Amino acid sequence: MMIIGCDFHPSWQQVSWVDTETGETGVRKLVHASGDAKLFYERLARPARIGMEATGNSQWFIELVEDLGHEVWIGDAAQIRASYVRKQKTDKRDADHILKLMMENRFPRLWTPDREQRDLRQLVLHRHNLVEMRSRVKNELQHLSLNKGMQRKHKLWSQAGQKLLRELPLKPWAACRREDLLGLLATMEEQIGRLDAAVQRAAEQHPQACLLMTQPGVGPNTALAYVLTIGDVSRFARSKQVASYLGLIPREESSGGRQKLGAITKQGNRMLRSLLVEAAQIAVRFDPGMRKQYLHRCHQKPKGVAKVAAARKLAVRLYWMLRTNVAYPEIVRIESGPRVPLVGAS
Repeated sequence: MMIIGCDFHPSWQQVSWVDTETGETGVRKLVHASGDAKLFYERLARPARIGMEATGNSQWFIELVEDLGHEVWIGDAAQIRASYVRKQKTDKRDADHILKLMMENRFPRLWTPDREQRDLRQLVLHRHNLVEMRSRVKNELQHLSLNKGMQRKHKLWSQAGQKLLRELPLKPWAACRREDLLGLLATMEEQIGRLDAAVQRAAEQHPQACLLMTQPGVGPNTALAYVLTIGDVSRFARSKQVASYLGLIPREESSGGRQKLGAITKQGNRMLRSLLVEAAQIAVRFDPGMRKQYLHRCHQKPKGVAKVAAARKLAVRLYWMLRTNVAYPEIVRIESGPRVPLVGAS
């Protein structure tokens, strides 16, 4: 079997390989624009195993080698770099190091979604990015109204508020800015409406997303994003691993018997973390147990800390709902009952 260590770049890639049957080794630089990569992998005996760091703009290459019948392993870039102690860093050394880790069974392989999941991720991410852009446009319009002494807050987006905004006496370039922003806002509202409908349909067709939507505060966007980000829930042995995976645990620098905790690590999916914080703020309004814990923390900690704690609680609960295949009312009953292991717990 051919095992290949690949140091991938947008324009080229450096590969080092070894044939486990013959012991033959080699190195080569493959330029993408000239078709070297496609020709090289087409000539390989199937299946070859290719290891590479997790990096952006590599989807076309992953799909190419998968279509050719080869196997791709995606590795944690931080762990790969941390396991290399030399101060000299070159493309050839990086490819050799990835190959060495694979040969020694020390390659830090990551879970990767399939093609359908990757495409659904694009839907959720596109919708989330457009919502953030719409928020920036709204903030600009709020700024224009405040500079004219009109403070309407959320009422600015009502029909009456929009009418007042359009009637504000502005200088020519300020008026031009207002009209452009209002045009952008109308366009984004239409686009986001279509994406919301698409997310709703995708969530309703996904059994796990439907299960998560039984939790108050969790809508189609959060449920679908959670399922697509977590993937196979059985790869997490404990709920603490899910909180760590999403970056919802505190930083820690403890030594010599002294514990020092800081803010959350944020080492995880930023979009899902943001959606969980938003969903948690709705969940604490309709879930009595979460509301009690949230209000208790608000008396002791800043409100921002309480919101993040509620988001972590929500992420853990969604994990157990997927792990046990139990809907919201029943999972709450189990949580409030005697401390016995949940079904499916390790």
